[in-house]
Amino acid sequence: MNQNNKWRPNQNFFSNLAVVLLGILFYLGLSHLDLVRGTLGGFARIVSPFIGGFVMAYLLDGPVRFFEKKLRIRRSLAIVLTYVLAIVLVAVLLSFVIPQLVQSVMALVDNAGGYLNGLNAFVQDLSKQFKLDEELLDTMMLSYKDLVQQAANLLKSVLPQLLNYSVAVGSGVISALTALIASIYMLVGKDKLLAQLRKVVYAFLPLPRAQRVLGVCSHANHIFTGFINGKIIDSAIIGVICFVCTSLFGIQFALLISVVVGVTNIIPFFGPFIGAVPCIMILLMVNPIQALEFGIFVIVLQQFDGNILGPKILGDSTGLSAIWVLVAIIVGGGLFGFVGMVVGVPTFAVLYSLTSDFLAARLKAKNINAAGEQLPAEGPPQEATQKKSKG
Repeated sequence: MNQNNKWRPNQNFFSNLAVVLLGILFYLGLSHLDLVRGTLGGFARIVSPFIGGFVMAYLLDGPVRFFEKKLRIRRSLAIVLTYVLAIVLVAVLLSFVIPQLVQSVMALVDNAGGYLNGLNAFVQDLSKQFKLDEELLDTMMLSYKDLVQQAANLLKSVLPQLLNYSVAVGSGVISALTALIASIYMLVGKDKLLAQLRKVVYAFLPLPRAQRVLGVCSHANHIFTGFINGKIIDSAIIGVICFVCTSLFGIQFALLISVVVGVTNIIPFFGPFIGAVPCIMILLMVNPIQALEFGIFVIVLQQFDGNILGPKILGDSTGLSAIWVLVAIIVGGGLFGFVGMVVGVPTFAVLYSLTSDFLAARLKAKNINAAGEQLPAEGPPQEATQKKSKG
C-alpha cells in the first residue's frame, strides 16, 4: 500500500477535536456545577496569596514605571521607593483615618435611638405644618426605623471582629506576607516573566495567531491599566474634595461620608449615587436639612467628576458609550458584586474592541460597509495601468 495514501491528521482535525472536548467539558461542568464550584473555591483559597500578590504588583507597576521614567533610576530602586510610599500611605490610614472612621461609626450606632426620635419629631412637625397623611408617614417611619435598627445591629456585631487584631494577626498575616513577597518577586522579574509567557505563546500557536494573541493582551493591559489607575486617582481626589467641602459646610460625620463616597466612586457612572444613598440615610437621622444639602452637593460633585475631572484623568480609556457602560456595570455587578462593577467596564471594553475588529474584518471580506452598501472594487495599481496603456 502506498504510504502517501495513509490518512494523517491535519490542523483542522485537532481544532475540531478541541472544540468537541471543550463542549463535553462544558456539559460536564454544568451537570456537576456544585462540585466544580467547590473545587474552584478550594483552589482559589490555596492560590489566593499569589492572586493577591499579582493584584498588588499590577497596581504598583504604574508607579514603578513612573519613577523609572521620570526620575531615571534603576528598576530595583524604583520598586523600593514605591513600596516605601505604599507602606507610609497604609500606615497613615491605619493611624489616623481608620480610628476616626471607627469612632464615627460607633458614635452613630450608639446615638441611633436619639437620632431617630429627633427625625420622628421633625416628620411630625412637617405633617402638621403641611397637613400630610400622618398614617402614611408613620408607616414610612416604622419601616425606616426598622431598617436603621437592623443596620445598627449588624454594625455592632461586625465592628468588634474588625477591631480584634489578634484574629487578624493569627489568620491573615501569613497570607498577606506571602502576597507581599510574591508581588515583589513579580515586579523584580517582570521582564523575565513576560518573556517566558511570550515564549510559551509562540511555542504553541502559529506565528500569525500568536502575534494576534499578544496584541490582544497588550491592548487589554493598556485598557485595564489606564482605567483602574485613573479611577483610583479620580476617586481619591473626589474623596478629598468631599471631605473638605462637607467639613466647611459643617456636615456631621464628614470623614465617614467622604470615605463612602470615595470608595463607591470607583464604580463608573453609578458610583457617587450608590455612595450617596447610605450617606443621605445617615444624615436624615442626624439632621434632615443637612441630608438635603448633601444630596444637592453630591449632584454637583458628580457633574464635576463626570464632565471635568474624570475626562481629564481617564480620557477615553475604554471607548464605550454610556449604554454599554451601563450594561457592563449591571452584568458585572450581578455576577461578581462590587468587584464586577469595577472590572466589568474595562473587560467589556476589551470584548467590544475584539468584536468590532471581527465585524470590520467580516465586512471587508464581503466588500461592504457598516451600512450594508457595496464598496467600490479596488482597481489595479496606477503604474500597472499606465504600462498596460503604453503596451
